Amino acid sequence: MAGRLLNTEHGCGPGPGPGPGPGPGPGPGPEPEPSQSSAPAFIRPFREHHIDPTAITRHDFIETNGDNCMLTIVPLASMAISFLTLSPAAVHHNYSWYCYVFALAIFVTLTNQIHKWSHTYFGLPGWVVLLQDCHVILPRKHHRIHHVSPHETYFCITTGWLNYPLERLGFWSGLEDLIQRVTGEKPRADDLRWAHKVN
Repeated sequence: MAGRLLNTEHGCGPGPGPGPGPGPGPGPGPEPEPSQSSAPAFIRPFREHHIDPTAITRHDFIETNGDNCMLTIVPLASMAISFLTLSPAAVHHNYSWYCYVFALAIFVTLTNQIHKWSHTYFGLPGWVVLLQDCHVILPRKHHRIHHVSPHETYFCITTGWLNYPLERLGFWSGLEDLIQRVTGEKPRADDLRWAHKVN
């Protein structure tokens, strides 16, 4: 599974990789073509994004943000249950943690929306442009650095604040090298497969 991480945008989970095929004998068969069955719905857009970076601008609100919203349901529900069942003293004791979880949930929920805005050059609300210009959310010009082939830097898509420090530290290249040494998988080796249109 670690090798499959190389086949996705960093931090987005497992992607399609070699798997058992219909071929004879033991061992893996041919690598499957990208399809709905080999690439979960939440991975596929990230892989196709480098082929058509503006596709995200044609997605509606639910398609853009739905998967991330689902990720926040459990922690937010747990926090709501705590507020309803714990004593005020217990809530106060963990209040800093609850504030952190809530703020994190907001950014996780909106990260794809913010990413979509970084690809939208016309018709953005003024307040979004202001937040981009102030680097509160990912600026359009800043995100263009990531979209220069071979797409191997500036992976942070919410605020972009950590892109420069992580690049200076060699974090992503070091992580890719480590995973490649452990798994033998080369980063972005299957990108051309994703250029094919998938139903």
